[in-house]
Amino acid sequence: MHKNFTHNVKVYYEDTDAGGVVYYANYLKYLERARTEALSTIGLSNTKIKNNFGALIIVKSCNIEYKKSAYLEDDLQIKSFLDSTSKTSFLMNQSIFKDEELIVEAKIHLVFINEKFKPVKIPEKILSEFKPYTSSS
Repeated sequence: MHKNFTHNVKVYYEDTDAGGVVYYANYLKYLERARTEALSTIGLSNTKIKNNFGALIIVKSCNIEYKKSAYLEDDLQIKSFLDSTSKTSFLMNQSIFKDEELIVEAKIHLVFINEKFKPVKIPEKILSEFKPYTSSS
């Protein structure tokens, strides 16, 4: 069984529409923050990946399903894990929960690229750090 990266978010006024409901695009921001914090959990950052490996991680595609709404001042928990990896990319599953109820599910396809925006092999060090958070481990 894999481990999950977990990140908590509080819904602020700026995240909501006039009715106090989280605006749909803001869930993508929450998911991005959770991915950034996941890197931090394993001692990495986007800057370190760029400086140490000459690579960037970009979103190739995103499939998101909104099941229920979140509201002003809700506390949300985002759980993330890698569903699969290839030589140059990985598929990350991310779920947002409110009071342990699943409200958003997303599958994010991420690709490692170089400064010329060409796919590059994921460094072995990064793959090994992600291994406990990968469903095939």
